[in-house]
Amino acid sequence: MRATHLAARNGPATGPTAGRATDARQPALAMAPLIALSLGYFLVMLDVTVVNVAIPDIRTSLGTDATALQWIVDGYSTLFAGLLLLGGALADRVGHRRIFLTGLGVFTIASLACALAGSPAPLIAGRLGQGAGAALLVPASLGLLQTVYPDRSVRARAVTVWGAVASVAFGAGPVAGGLLVAGSGWRAVFWLNLPVAALAVALTLRHLPPASRPRDKASKPDPLGQLLGVVGLIALAGGLNEAGTRGWTSSLVLFAFGLAIAALAAFAAVERALEAHIRAGGRRAPLLPPSLFRAPSFTPTAAIGLLISLGYYGMLFLTTLYFRQERDFSALATGFALLPSVCMGLVAAPLFSRITARTGPYPPMAAGLALGALGFLGWLPTGPHTPYPVLLFALIATGLGQTLTALAATAAIVDTAPAAGAGIASAVFNVARQVGSAVGVALFGTLATTASDFTEGLRLSACLAATAFATGALLALAARRRVDTPTAGEDRPTVSPGRPCKKPSKNPHGEDD
Repeated sequence: MRATHLAARNGPATGPTAGRATDARQPALAMAPLIALSLGYFLVMLDVTVVNVAIPDIRTSLGTDATALQWIVDGYSTLFAGLLLLGGALADRVGHRRIFLTGLGVFTIASLACALAGSPAPLIAGRLGQGAGAALLVPASLGLLQTVYPDRSVRARAVTVWGAVASVAFGAGPVAGGLLVAGSGWRAVFWLNLPVAALAVALTLRHLPPASRPRDKASKPDPLGQLLGVVGLIALAGGLNEAGTRGWTSSLVLFAFGLAIAALAAFAAVERALEAHIRAGGRRAPLLPPSLFRAPSFTPTAAIGLLISLGYYGMLFLTTLYFRQERDFSALATGFALLPSVCMGLVAAPLFSRITARTGPYPPMAAGLALGALGFLGWLPTGPHTPYPVLLFALIATGLGQTLTALAATAAIVDTAPAAGAGIASAVFNVARQVGSAVGVALFGTLATTASDFTEGLRLSACLAATAFATGALLALAARRRVDTPTAGEDRPTVSPGRPCKKPSKNPHGEDD
C-alpha cells in the first residue's frame, strides 16, 4: 500500500514540513500488541458509562440508598483521577508492561467483586478497585504505545486505533448496558469485563516482551510527593463529584476543595525542591518533574484535554438527562439517540490518520475544536419538543470534534513526552481530562437545576461548552506556532524520574531500560 510517512526525527515535529513524506511506504503496524493495549483502555472507558444504565436495577436488587448509588457511580472516577499520577510514576519506574498487567489484574479482581456483591458496601469497594486498576493501566498503556511503536508515523496510526476503540467503548456503554441488564441482569455488566481482561493479559504476555533489566535503580522514590498528590487529587475529584449533588457551598464540598488546594500546593513545592535537589546530585527523584511543563506544547495540550472534557462530557451529561427527563426516552432509546455523538471515533480515526500524516497533530486538533464549538451552538434552538433530526448536527459535530481533538492531543502528548517519562506525562494529561469531566458535569448540572427551566440551563451550558472549545482552538494554534519556532531552552525535555539530564536508552524490545 502506497502512503506517505512522517520523517524520522528526535522528539516532536518542530517545523512546518514536519510530517511530510520522506518514504513511499509506511512501516507495518504490528496489531497484536495494539489489540492488547486497546482492550485495556476499552475496559476503562466502557465502565465509565455501562454502569449508569444498571443503577435502577442495582437500587432495587440491593436496596441501595442515594448516597451509596452516588459512590457506585462516582467512586470509580474519583479513584481513577486520584491515583493517575502515582500510576504513571510507577509505570516509568517499574516498567510499563509490568504496571499495565498489574492494572489489568486489579481491574479484573475488582470487576469480579462487583459481580458477586450481595450488598452495597462490597459493590462500592469493587468500583473503587476498578478505578485504582484503571489508574495503573491507562498511563502504562500510553507509555507502551510510545516504546512499542518508536516510528512516529506508525505510532500516530496506533494512537488512532487505540483512541477509536476507546470512543466505541464509551459510546457502546449505554447500549451494551441496556442489552445486558435486560437480558441477564445488572451483574452481567461486570461479568463482561472478565473475558475481555483475560484476552488482554494473554496478548500482553505473548506480544509485549518486558524490559531486559530493572529501571531507575539509582534514584529513590518520592513518598511525600506520592502521598500529597494522591490526597490532593482524590479530594479535588471527590469535591467536584459531590458538588453536582450537594451544591458548591456545601460544607463537605468546601472542605474537600480546601484540602485539595493545600495538598496540591504542598505537592508543587515538594516537587520543585526535589528537582533542584536531584540536579545538584541528589538521589530522590520528584514524582512529577516540573521541567516537563517547559516543553513547548505540553502545558497547552494538557489544558486542551481539560477543556474538551469539560465541554463535551458536561454537555453529554445534560443531553442524557434531556432525552430521559424532557423527552421520556427509555435508557436503551437514550443510548441509541446518543450514538451519533459518542461513536464518532469510527469516523474520526481514519480522518485523523489521513490529516496528521501530512500536517502533524495540531491542525486537526484546532479543526476538531472549531467544529465542536459550532456543534455546541447547534443546541441553542433546542426545546422540549424539538424533532430529533434537528439535533443531529449538534450530536455529530460535537462527537466528531471531541474525538478528533482527543486523538490529536493524545498523539501530541506521546510525542512530547520523554521516553523515560511517558507514563507520568500521560498521567498528567488524563488527570486534566478527568478533572475537566468532573467540573463540566458538576457545573452544567448546577446550571440546569438553577435555571428557570431545564432547556434554558441546557442552552447556557452549550454556550459555555462552545467557549471552552473555542479557547482550546486558540491554544492549539498557539502550541503549533511554538513547536514550529522553538525558543532557546524549549527543546524536547529528556527528564526521567531518576536523572533529569540523562537521555534514556532503549532495549531491543522497545521498553526503556
